[in-house]
Amino acid sequence: MQMRLGEHLQLTLFGTSHGPLVGAYLEGVPKGISIDRIEIQKAMDLRKPGGKYASKRKEADNVELLSGISEEITTGEKIEISIKNKDARSSDYSFIPDHPRPGHQDMVMLKRTNGEADLRGGGTSSARLTAPIVAAAAIIEPILSRLAINIQAHVRAIGNIEARSINQCPEKWANESCKEIRCRDPDVAESMIELIQRQRKNRDSIGSKVELCISGLPLGLGEPWFDGIEPALSRAMMSIPAARGVSFGHGFEVVKMSGSEHNSPWGGTSKNPILEGKKPDGALAGLSTGSDLLCCVAFKPPSSIAKEQLTLNLKTNQKEVLAVKGRHDPVLGPRAVSVVEAMAKLIICDLVMRGGFLNE
Repeated sequence: MQMRLGEHLQLTLFGTSHGPLVGAYLEGVPKGISIDRIEIQKAMDLRKPGGKYASKRKEADNVELLSGISEEITTGEKIEISIKNKDARSSDYSFIPDHPRPGHQDMVMLKRTNGEADLRGGGTSSARLTAPIVAAAAIIEPILSRLAINIQAHVRAIGNIEARSINQCPEKWANESCKEIRCRDPDVAESMIELIQRQRKNRDSIGSKVELCISGLPLGLGEPWFDGIEPALSRAMMSIPAARGVSFGHGFEVVKMSGSEHNSPWGGTSKNPILEGKKPDGALAGLSTGSDLLCCVAFKPPSSIAKEQLTLNLKTNQKEVLAVKGRHDPVLGPRAVSVVEAMAKLIICDLVMRGGFLNE
């Protein structure tokens, strides 16, 4: 099964949640990019499990770069990223494959592979494989910095608690609660935490939404139709485990708007056109407009929960009670923030290279 993203800048994932390691091959990185190990580890620390509102699996997520690097400079060759799994606890999945979890990939992957897949912890479908995605994005970050492209995300909603848009919030975490929950809005961070704690106490989970803002995009970045900015980003975001929806700009609120309300007029000059209005589109026809590109990604509640659920046991052919034990996230938004940012960095960098913007 193919696990590849990108055209000019290509990322190919490998590994499983409970195997010896996870990793990726990153191809198309130009030579001469400096490798900053400290920044890579900082990115990994924002994603890794073990946080206050995440799975208690403890992984150091130390990144090994096995090829494509010489004296901490990229050579232009394929970069092999390797991250060892050191805290897998396979005994937590002793009920698999006989008793597939509701809402998870167990059943479909079991049938897809005729029972040959490693289903522990989600196998190749596990969010554990987002670790090399974050590492890859950290490697190519200097390319985006050179072009002054800034990519940031935060938790926009948990359950029915909605935060302000990222552009209306402080630029940095206002307090420790904001930092822990990865939400820039200090007015709702505590309420989000309380909701998560209630769900965890009830042995249940809750859905969430992450908002992304990409600023500093050059005018005209993107490809028409299938590789426009929105289609390319949508494909990447929907590949993140548990993602269930992606929207841009005004999102689904556009169904309530008239054309005159939604359209943003052009201002500025012929040399430097600027979209005006309260919330101008960051892309039109798949090409960047120069305005901030806002994107929201909705994540379903984590499927592995301790609450009892009645579901089919393949061994007995009867529906039986299943309560999933082990270490699992009660909500995905806080950890997904770094993954959403990483996916956006990889996609934008690929489009930059394809469009020739890196050489201008």
